Amino acid sequence: MRENKDIRVVELFAGVGGFRLGLEQVSERFKTVWANQWEPGKTVQHAFTCYTHHFGAGPNHVNQDIALVKNEIPEHDLLVGGFPCQDYSVARTGAQGMEGKKGVLWWSINDVITEHHPQYVLLENVDRLLKSPTKQRGRDFGVILRCLLDQGYAVEWRVVNAADYGNAQRRRRTFIFAYRKDTALGEALANHIKEDADYALKDTILHDGFFAKAFPIEGDMADERKYTQTSVGPVEFPDLANVSDSFAAPFYSAGVMSDGKVLSFETTPVHEPPTPLGKIRLTDEVPARFFLNGALDKWKFLKGAKRIPRVKPNGDPYFFSEGPVRFPDALELPARTMLTSEGSVNRSSHVITDAQTGRLRILTPVECERLNGFPDGWTDVPGVPEKFRYFAMGNALVVPLITRMGKRLLEAMEDEANGGGSSQRATPPIACQLTLFEPNDGENKSL
Repeated sequence: MRENKDIRVVELFAGVGGFRLGLEQVSERFKTVWANQWEPGKTVQHAFTCYTHHFGAGPNHVNQDIALVKNEIPEHDLLVGGFPCQDYSVARTGAQGMEGKKGVLWWSINDVITEHHPQYVLLENVDRLLKSPTKQRGRDFGVILRCLLDQGYAVEWRVVNAADYGNAQRRRRTFIFAYRKDTALGEALANHIKEDADYALKDTILHDGFFAKAFPIEGDMADERKYTQTSVGPVEFPDLANVSDSFAAPFYSAGVMSDGKVLSFETTPVHEPPTPLGKIRLTDEVPARFFLNGALDKWKFLKGAKRIPRVKPNGDPYFFSEGPVRFPDALELPARTMLTSEGSVNRSSHVITDAQTGRLRILTPVECERLNGFPDGWTDVPGVPEKFRYFAMGNALVVPLITRMGKRLLEAMEDEANGGGSSQRATPPIACQLTLFEPNDGENKSL
């Protein structure tokens, strides 16, 4: 990519525009050339209304099912999107073809990648993606890795808790970054592997990779018992259906895949002081509708510890148990993870003391926007109800995380424009001794 050339971005499952907002805060070089937002089963598309309010209406802002319009997507350099955790299993079809489950949005992403081969792909998902499904742990993520491998990408991932890096919410999300082998990052990794394959992948996670520079981590592995080295490559799994049928492995908070070889382990972030909940609290007068008023007993029950006798469908008795949730929420700590039900009367909604009156109340939509790093009033759009404003923030990204990744990506693209990549890696230390990717005997090897 030439220096100062626009970085053409396609944004899938755009929501209210968190990816776009975060990237555009980094540089005007990030130019969204096509965006899609569609909420299935909804007559009124509030998220799209919010998106076009901020970014404008036009033929390249599309409010239709992605499966119906993916062929309209133009050429682009960066594909971004947050997609749901679903069942990514693959079934064989006639003439040795393969097909994923209908309606699963990963397959639309995969189709776009197959058609356009963007230089970079940045995706977001919930942290449980790495563990699903329960009966074949790691299969779904293994399928995603194999899809990207088959399209010629190396992949890094990281589970990021936003509060670990200075934000006001303890929100954990899995970020997946894939890059083509002919990019600066891809060439640097390939050259590093040529020098010392055993060291290269570990160094990518700890020091030199995309996420290691955007979100620094401390020292070495956090727990030597929690690591995985495995493969999703064609030697072990001749095709994608074999991965779907047979692959299982524990994936941890950080990892990398190159040429099918996978390394993953737990890491410890270099903690930055989080923003406390009290810091984002409104200090001016708050409307009466946000106060708890006469529902205090119900709130105490919802937030309290419980051990309730229940009966299974087969008639067996059991106890439903849950621990207490702090009530009200601590203003000196970052917020808990916001859910789409935020603002309603339920166990997960935050309750705080009001700055002016000292009375208990729920968060306002503006405070929810602040927890995700959006500008005040971002979802205060004509025609968008207050209830949806909470829902949107429960679904949204933490924008400052995207800004950090955008800065790192811009650096990588500038390296490419300047012919970088071949000398970006550190020389492996003599003391490093790794023996990775021996034939799989069903056990993880020691690092």
